[in-house]
Amino acid sequence: MLIIPVKEGENIDRALKRFKRKFDRTGTMRQLRTRQQFTKPSVQRRAQIQKAQYIQGLRDQEEV
Repeated sequence: MLIIPVKEGENIDRALKRFKRKFDRTGTMRQLRTRQQFTKPSVQRRAQIQKAQYIQGLRDQEEV
């Protein structure tokens, strides 16, 4: 559970922004979205390899 202390005279929008930032860093929504549908370990591994190849290709283009 996230606790965001609101200081005296602090704008509620600012506190809400801190809450959203903290919530994003926990990765809760990302985790929920991945758990909605089961993916086989082999498919996960293949996607991870493809992502790594894509990033490596971008880095290689950047060097040229």
